[in-house]
Amino acid sequence: MSDKESFHRQNRLRQLRAFCHAAQTGSISRAAERLNLSQPSVSLQIQALEKELDTVLFERRGPRIRLTPAGEMLHEMSLPLVDGMDRLGDDFKARLGQVTSGTLNIASGESTLLYLLPDYIKEFGSRYPQISVRLHNVTGRDGMGLLSRDEVDFAVGSMNEVPEDFIYYPIFTYEPRLIVPIGHPLEDKSKVSLEDISPYGLILPPQHLSTWRVVDNAFRQHNIPYEVTLEAGGWEVIKRYVEIGLGVSIVTSICLRGYEKLGTIPMGGYFPKRTYGIVVRRGKFLSPQAKRFLEIMSPQILDEQKNLDISKSQASGVLPPTSNGKFVKDLAEQEDALL
Repeated sequence: MSDKESFHRQNRLRQLRAFCHAAQTGSISRAAERLNLSQPSVSLQIQALEKELDTVLFERRGPRIRLTPAGEMLHEMSLPLVDGMDRLGDDFKARLGQVTSGTLNIASGESTLLYLLPDYIKEFGSRYPQISVRLHNVTGRDGMGLLSRDEVDFAVGSMNEVPEDFIYYPIFTYEPRLIVPIGHPLEDKSKVSLEDISPYGLILPPQHLSTWRVVDNAFRQHNIPYEVTLEAGGWEVIKRYVEIGLGVSIVTSICLRGYEKLGTIPMGGYFPKRTYGIVVRRGKFLSPQAKRFLEIMSPQILDEQKNLDISKSQASGVLPPTSNGKFVKDLAEQEDALL
């Protein structure tokens, strides 16, 4: 290989790395920050790539940029290559069984951070004390944004609908429960109907969250009136106000730890179960740190992800067609998707 060819290949990797980061962030300046380069340098690399490929990769709209159809195709082809090169050192050490450093970034909502992750984080920390863990407390659109920009390895939470750009692996299932204060007239009932709940004021999360909509739909479908006496954010807050007798509530059993001074009654006949699991960006190769965590939390996910990685490799880096979940045009519809 001539010196000119070697330089050309090295420069191509730099151009593709700049292009991929710009595509993920939707911004030349943010890509430059990630790469510790100047904004003009990133712009020049992308312009050189466009010139060489004789195509336009981005639509420019002021400070924001958006992939063209040609840009989307190149992004699908080049992202696995860039990811693979960037993680070559870590992957090599992982193959040798030596995950000795690095950072694991997890996006999750408050209830998942409080009730689901602590034991797994503790176990991971005891096995891999040299790996730094960063927990990002985000929900809905913010969590999806972090995943899209590769600012986190994966998300943990609950999703009602899965955008086409993501894959959701449900792991845990939790039941809906009515919670009432000790001594409440409904406390000793083994089975409670919506008619039974109707006379009592409900304490619910804010109206823009899906929990409110689920409760509202159930009462409306059965044509039963109800009253919300208090809106409160966070299950711990809701449980506390139910304990002191300000109302009753419908919660998911993930938030019930057994020490609460509450009566709990199953409500599976009226409200759906809720799953919690792992969310990854479609086409993303998991880092060695992420793989070690998933080995603890859900080893079967690694087998499924491995099959996807093999498919991508056989297709020379082109991602398989999307087939999982529905496209959600407005992620605001699932603001608490990662709660």
